[in-house]
Amino acid sequence: MHAAFSYRRQSTGLVVAMLCGHLALIGTAQAQDAPDMQENKDSSSWSVGVMAMSNTKPYKNFDNKNQIWPLVTYENRWVRVMGPGLDVKLGRTGSVSYALTLSYAGDGYQSGDSPYLAGMHDRNSSVWVGGKVHWRNDWANMGATWQGDASSYSQGQKFQLSIDKRFAAGPIGISPKLAVTWLDKNYVDYYYGVTASEVRADRPSYTGSATTNTELSIRVDYPISRADMVFLDTGVTRFGNAIQDSPLIDRSSVTAVRIGYVHRF
Repeated sequence: MHAAFSYRRQSTGLVVAMLCGHLALIGTAQAQDAPDMQENKDSSSWSVGVMAMSNTKPYKNFDNKNQIWPLVTYENRWVRVMGPGLDVKLGRTGSVSYALTLSYAGDGYQSGDSPYLAGMHDRNSSVWVGGKVHWRNDWANMGATWQGDASSYSQGQKFQLSIDKRFAAGPIGISPKLAVTWLDKNYVDYYYGVTASEVRADRPSYTGSATTNTELSIRVDYPISRADMVFLDTGVTRFGNAIQDSPLIDRSSVTAVRIGYVHRF
């Protein structure tokens, strides 16, 4: 089932993965905040910034750390780059836009990340490719994204439906978001399963199955000038039953907090 696990230490890859996973969030936030950032805009725009974050993973005794990362985004008529995410725009029909998407997700871990993971094979983070549809209307922004594991580590697939809306309270923006993500059996089995060779007295064998995670988040942004913005992003992700049942997991949900600054050129 997991005969092709890599045993190499990939510290650099994991660092990049963690960075990428969180840059994608603030990139999306910027796109929502800028009223002139449309899917087929003729001019280009880019921004830079910095973000401090505290994020956790659900694995038992996982070593979570506070980190600071740079932020970079770029967009023109044909592409949108947001951290690790690259969208190739395919056009639009009215308020509905279409794109091919490529992203890098920091889902993996190393056996040294937790005493409980000792003896586990490293799980590698992956590049994901697929397509997305986005519907922007007066009452909410809605999106659907399908992606497959292009790196073939998990050979998994995932499908997400999301809805968000930015409300203005004077100069302050408040943006709640709800996302539901379906993860197939291969994904869950790779990142949360335990193979026969990894079994020990306190870690039984486990084979994953498809499941659905639910994420609820809220972002508050405040423009300190025409080109500069600060933000606070908090959220909680509740894991599906197939992940919660894994012996590697000791929590049903994780929270994330991010605070940062962005300058648009």
